[in-house]
Amino acid sequence: MRGIPDRADTRNPATHRADTFGPNGKNQPLAKQRATRSVGCDGRAGELSCRSQKLMLQAGLIHPASPGCYHYLPPTVRAMEKLIRVMDEEMQAVGGQKVNMPSLSSAELWHASGRWNKMGTELFRLEDRHGKEYCLGPTHEEAVTELVAAHSNLSYKQLPLRLYQITRKFRDEPKPRFGLLRSREFYMKDMYTFDTSEEAARQTYKLVCDAYCSLFDRLGLPFVKVQAATGNIGGTMSHEFQLPADVGEDRLVLCPDGHFAANVEMLNGERTSCPTCGEKLIQTRGIEVGHTFYLGTKYSSISNAVFCSPENKPQLAEMGCYGLGVTRILAASIEVLSTEDNIRWPSLITPYQLCFIPPKRGSKEEEEGAALLDRLYNDLAEVLPHLAGDSVLDDRTQLTIGKRLKDANKLGYPYVIVAGKRVCEDPSVFEVWNQNAGEVLFLTKEGVIELLSKAQVP
Repeated sequence: MRGIPDRADTRNPATHRADTFGPNGKNQPLAKQRATRSVGCDGRAGELSCRSQKLMLQAGLIHPASPGCYHYLPPTVRAMEKLIRVMDEEMQAVGGQKVNMPSLSSAELWHASGRWNKMGTELFRLEDRHGKEYCLGPTHEEAVTELVAAHSNLSYKQLPLRLYQITRKFRDEPKPRFGLLRSREFYMKDMYTFDTSEEAARQTYKLVCDAYCSLFDRLGLPFVKVQAATGNIGGTMSHEFQLPADVGEDRLVLCPDGHFAANVEMLNGERTSCPTCGEKLIQTRGIEVGHTFYLGTKYSSISNAVFCSPENKPQLAEMGCYGLGVTRILAASIEVLSTEDNIRWPSLITPYQLCFIPPKRGSKEEEEGAALLDRLYNDLAEVLPHLAGDSVLDDRTQLTIGKRLKDANKLGYPYVIVAGKRVCEDPSVFEVWNQNAGEVLFLTKEGVIELLSKAQVP
């Protein structure tokens, strides 16, 4: 059951059947290691791997296609879709409007901004049949500014303008590694904002940063917001959202009382004490999962993205840009929440909330237990319909309950409901594994429904 819940069970079309499908169609034990030199993202021996990469490969969540590129298999796509729904909620709550811009971006725009040469080999570059140059966009500052500039009759009354998209991005990483944490093709949420003044743009900046904090709080991820360098994006202010992790590629310094946090790369010299309280700074490593930039008029001045002021004069828009790594958040959350053997998801974006395990074939509970489990599902679907399509039925009844329960633990279902030896008691008692709480409960049908009413589905 470590793989693709892709077929509906014939006895209950509302639940999903979980088949055994490992990374190579084989059952393979999960490795008990953390970051180590192992089989890398392109299958070559000797490259760095990490916990999330190994767990996702061996659970059949991703499959390597080429260096730094992966197939996302059905459970991963479900998790991504849930994460995107949460991102949509947070972005639309701050006035975001969703757009979709081409991945293919004209070299002319990048030459105008100076980034065609500045980005160097990081850009995937290509020519069409007419000899015109393009790149596969790693980010869309040039494109979105050109889009807004094309609307030359924009009024100050129409600002702020907050446009975002969630699309594939491309970056020619010299050494892609750690699975989805450092890949060449990935999904990102990028928002671009246009304001009437620096003051208004800074208010927007705070608003979006607060939305990012809300997102990570909802996911239950232990993030830190740190001062960061502006790099190739540019601008005058930047912050990163980092998940502390040993495998992280960024070096961070943090005040133990929360007064100061920064990426070491943006500091001039080695800072050892907090500039506010003087406490000794803690050093750690982090995985960057979000990045925000205050851009000012860096791009709007190049494309002449203007609006009509109250005095009826053209004025350059003040801009900001804001990124969240969709696939990186998935992998990073597995990296920081999981054990060495078992995947643990943020409950809000787990591919499936529930796994039902019926009795073993040939057991004395087989017939009655399966019927009682089916009745529990039907009652659950009636009372909590949002969970009806978020369930997996492990109908491999030729296997013991223990074997199926072990597989369910590895895949990280938040709740596993077992029709065990007590299911035929009066009243029926189900064994319920609450994975995130680390507890096993023995509950009646009413108790199961009460427990699952707390399950989160975006």
